[in-house]
Amino acid sequence: MTASKPPRRLTRPYLAASTLTLLLAIMGTSVGLFVPEFYRDAEVLLPQLYGQDLLTLGIAVPTLAGALYYAHQGSLRGYVVWLGVTGYLLYTYASYALLTAFNELYLVYVALFGLTLFTLIGGIARIDPTDLEEAFDDHPVRGYVAFQLLVAGLVALMWLAEVGPASLTGTRPPSIAETTLPVPVIQSLDLGVVVPSFALSAAFLWKRRAWGYVFTGVLLVKGTTLGLAVLAMIVFMLQNGQSVPLPQIVSFALLSLAGLTLVARFIRAIPSSASITHPPTGGGTQTD
Repeated sequence: MTASKPPRRLTRPYLAASTLTLLLAIMGTSVGLFVPEFYRDAEVLLPQLYGQDLLTLGIAVPTLAGALYYAHQGSLRGYVVWLGVTGYLLYTYASYALLTAFNELYLVYVALFGLTLFTLIGGIARIDPTDLEEAFDDHPVRGYVAFQLLVAGLVALMWLAEVGPASLTGTRPPSIAETTLPVPVIQSLDLGVVVPSFALSAAFLWKRRAWGYVFTGVLLVKGTTLGLAVLAMIVFMLQNGQSVPLPQIVSFALLSLAGLTLVARFIRAIPSSASITHPPTGGGTQTD
């Protein structure tokens, strides 16, 4: 029989890091949205920044606050959502620190990048992956595997279709043609980090490895939040008179809807009584 493991609360460093992340994110998004002409970026990039700020302030920040509260109470559900939204903010402020034109909030973006990186790595290291594995028991995983492979494949195809021909001809990709950016930063992050992460997570989950459940939970929340941010960007782009291909709008809308459905299903599959526990030491769980 598996020995019971004591519930675990978040320690002060992670509480402090996430609380500071909340405060800085509120400040950064509020300034970006409500201070006229704050961003100094190319006109074509502004709708994307406004859409990202709106989603972050309206959805990501409140979700992170709620998840942080429940994670601190020891809730495994809250912990997974906390990690996922932190992953979204890490991606967001990595892109802000590297992509946006230098402004008065540059150090805030760098601080948010560092705080969320620290929190995500430390938070994943502190979880016992068997907690999620045991919580899911015989819960079917094919839908999660298929979704992650679909996201990885579509993102890879979308960006390779743009940067591939540009690389072969030595021209600038269309997404940065009207900017002063030296390289396409988002494409670099997606092709170098996001696509491999989704593919690896899907492979781990398909093989029913314990870490596959952790990575899937984090990436589902992160990916769905980012998909909603893209939809917000598209709204601002259309209002600005920019053209967005209808298939791209439909694809992101369907992926976001599918992501929301799978996130809800994933979180509900975790028993409400399930709590965070200490990772096993010495390799494996203890038995009586």
